[in-house]
Amino acid sequence: MAKNRRVKRQKAASVERREKKGASVIRFFDFNLLTVLIFLICFGLVMLYSTTAYSALVEHEDSMFYFKRQLFFYAAGFAGMYIVAKIDYHVYIRWADKIYFFSIFMMALVQTPLGKEVKGARRWIRLPFGQQLQPAEITKIAVILFIPVLICNLGKEIKTLRGILKVLLWGGIAAVCVLVLTDNLSTAIIVMGITCIMIFVVHPRTRPFVIIAVTGLVCVAAGVRILGAVLKTSDNFRLRRILVWLNPEGHAEEGGYQVLQGLYAIGSGGFFGKGLGNSAQKMIMPEVQNDMILSIVCEELGVFGVIIVLVLFGLLLYRLMFVAQNAPDMYGSLVVTGIFAHVALQVVLNIAVVTNLIPTTGITLPFISYGGTSSLFLMVEMGIALGVSRRIKISE
Repeated sequence: MAKNRRVKRQKAASVERREKKGASVIRFFDFNLLTVLIFLICFGLVMLYSTTAYSALVEHEDSMFYFKRQLFFYAAGFAGMYIVAKIDYHVYIRWADKIYFFSIFMMALVQTPLGKEVKGARRWIRLPFGQQLQPAEITKIAVILFIPVLICNLGKEIKTLRGILKVLLWGGIAAVCVLVLTDNLSTAIIVMGITCIMIFVVHPRTRPFVIIAVTGLVCVAAGVRILGAVLKTSDNFRLRRILVWLNPEGHAEEGGYQVLQGLYAIGSGGFFGKGLGNSAQKMIMPEVQNDMILSIVCEELGVFGVIIVLVLFGLLLYRLMFVAQNAPDMYGSLVVTGIFAHVALQVVLNIAVVTNLIPTTGITLPFISYGGTSSLFLMVEMGIALGVSRRIKISE
């Protein structure tokens, strides 16, 4: 052990000497991450146009309505990503708590006259020029920036139960505010998931987390089965979603319609699909451009198309993991870990919903699904990750 520590000190001193000379240390920028991101966005725009051309023509008399709006948000997102990537991410340490409380304040505005209800869900704030903002998306970034500050301040205390509970408390406050103020259970789950993954990454022991996760899954599965056996109908929309998930055919007229049509689309695509633009289910599926767009990818491009999507997401997550592992300090590493957790959770949960492995949650597929607020803030997160990558130093 003493020898290893001595070797590490010697390597660090060697890099420091080279940096002082200014010849052997280069700044790093993850162009691979940027390239994968551009590929994902381009793929998403193509699939969005293919999915919505017919419905947009019927609803707005413009087949490119959704495509042009999404293109505008991505253009703004790239500008924001460029600006954020230039910022030294250590600045967020001073502002993390203020951003955290600002996100809660913005969610509270949903309950004021500024709040806007869309399709029975009150989750948005009215903006000028007919635009709207979903403040729960701000909360995701706020948690990604704030929880690492807590963990770094706790130091070795994070290894204790008291330290873990402190972090879970702040993550739980954000999740409860999301649920109570915007009635958005899926985002609350993602916020808590990001918090738990950060704790898991910094904690030296893995076994307790595995035991807790397995026990939780068993309890949830048992609870769902009991509800399915006891309840036949319910006035609570979340319980209805569980009942629809357990028996979509039996509730085809009460909420299972979209799920069934999505499964039909997946099954009819085969390996290479029907061809781009040839989907039949997109003509009858409601709001297909949001959380069910992957089913149209399956129908038009088949299993091959889904493999391409999964490979692109795999590469994106790999590059985020690379940046997290090589970040100059703990804070930068944890911030990128939070971004990794956010993207990974949304991808996994969306795929699980589309294939009916879990009840419908309303979680969109990052960079593929339609959504202005989510696209903008995802691009900001990518800018933060690229900003961390700019601080990585490589010794030649």
